Amino acid sequence: MKKIFSLSIFCLALFTYSFAQTDSTASEVKVKPKQKITKNVFSTSKLINMQTTEMGNKGELQFMISHHFSEIYNKNAGSQIGAQLFGINSGVAYTYLSFDYTPIRWLNLGVAAAGSSKYEGFSKIKLLRQQTGAKLIPVSIALYSLVNVNTAPDKTITFAGDRYNYVNQLLISRKFNDKLSLQLMPTVVHFNKVPYGINNQNEVYSIGFGGKYKVSDLVNIDIEYSRQLNMFENVLTSTGNIMNYEPDLLSVGVELNSGGHQFRFFVGNTSFSSNIDQLSRNSMGIANGSFAFGFTINRSTFLGK
Repeated sequence: MKKIFSLSIFCLALFTYSFAQTDSTASEVKVKPKQKITKNVFSTSKLINMQTTEMGNKGELQFMISHHFSEIYNKNAGSQIGAQLFGINSGVAYTYLSFDYTPIRWLNLGVAAAGSSKYEGFSKIKLLRQQTGAKLIPVSIALYSLVNVNTAPDKTITFAGDRYNYVNQLLISRKFNDKLSLQLMPTVVHFNKVPYGINNQNEVYSIGFGGKYKVSDLVNIDIEYSRQLNMFENVLTSTGNIMNYEPDLLSVGVELNSGGHQFRFFVGNTSFSSNIDQLSRNSMGIANGSFAFGFTINRSTFLGK
């Protein structure tokens, strides 16, 4: 009887010791914080004229129409100012039609008709995604590249490669809270051919920033600004003329989300629809009040399983 009692005490002590050790070990294990990807830094893949770090989900196809009218007020229009309806009915407008597709989570590919017999192909690669947790990444980063080809007849072009121009843009964004997101956009525009002469270079550099402020679940306010850093004063054109371009590009817009479609109405100091012209050959100045209306409509559909 004593042996059985002693054995019971020994087993109870051993079980208690083992449980204490297990509990102590468990308390020492640190629970890793859950990884959280920041979503919807911006509402769409485009802010106003410039791209954002956003792209569609895998298997998503997006169709976008962007329309730029002529100047709201044209002092040379005379009695036609009223009939032109603030530039909307002037007969001068640039339309940008694009399709883009996201085959994998970090890659977006697209094609576009950029107006005036120009066509574009573009890609966007997501390099980093803003996230919190064990891996802390404070910003989202994407690389945007575009090639533009001018198919219009031009007797001065004897080599096909001279019809091509390019844009490379680094997009760095951060969502600060549910309402505010900001983005930095250093950009290089490359021309395969430029006229020989003063102040002409193959590369045009600019730096820009943009932001989105969420007013409600259906309404956002967007703003973007870019500053051209070179090749905007006394530039020799292909016709031999000397041009001065406007280095500042400013746009402000209101974004409406209807669920199926997204609409954006904006005002900016450019009537061009392509980034090539907007960031290197813009002639509408902020100081003299040269602004134009524009709008963008985009619709996405899922092609995956």
